[in-house]
Amino acid sequence: VQLQASGGGLVQSGGSLRLSCAASVRTYNRYNMGWFRQATGKEREFVAIMSRNGGSTYYTDSVKGRFTISRDNTKNMVYLQMNNLAPEDTAVYYCGATQKVWSATSYAESYDYWGQGTLVTVSS
Repeated sequence: VQLQASGGGLVQSGGSLRLSCAASVRTYNRYNMGWFRQATGKEREFVAIMSRNGGSTYYTDSVKGRFTISRDNTKNMVYLQMNNLAPEDTAVYYCGATQKVWSATSYAESYDYWGQGTLVTVSS
């Protein structure tokens, strides 16, 4: 499985970005798809997860109401729409794929595959 994340960039505080992640795998709908981020000097942290069929989502508290995860299983894609961005959202964002049970999907060590990361910088 290969994951390719894109869509990062520089945006002013209050702005929006949409991240995309393309997966090269035949069995894409077997994977829960998540987004994590890692700021400089910090550990990778969970942002959002969407279940295999798109029926369930879960977000870390700091992004609830601002970020929306979605996926298109016909295109092997997962997206992260980020609105009302703040400087503390600055980080490298990674998409990940996991077949682990739902309760484990907010933990980075549960993920089987990772994309290369895309940098999001929010200026104040």
